[in-house]
Amino acid sequence: QVQLVESGGGLVQPGGSLRLSCAASGSIFSINVMGWYRQAPGKQRELVAQITRGGSTNYADSVKGRFTISRDNAKNTVTLQMNSLKPEDTAVYYCNAVPRGFRSWGQGTQVTVSS
Repeated sequence: QVQLVESGGGLVQPGGSLRLSCAASGSIFSINVMGWYRQAPGKQRELVAQITRGGSTNYADSVKGRFTISRDNAKNTVTLQMNSLKPEDTAVYYCNAVPRGFRSWGQGTQVTVSS
């Protein structure tokens, strides 16, 4: 099973930017849709961005126009560029297949937006 390792989180002020990376231990080419999920304290995990093998993207309304997802099938990476961050973007961010099926979650990366 492909293992996923997320990185790039941190503390940022409102309006700032972060770039999250997801590195897979194996090929992601066979996974048609990859996505970034997030889980805020006390809330359910939600899908915020997804991208197909061919590069088509879709975003949750809450991040549309601010976040950009990309993938590199040759390097087995998925990236989430986050701009104009808001306090409500504070969460642990995870990457995984969409739908996840029986794939395990990685450890995630914490994003905190605060002044």
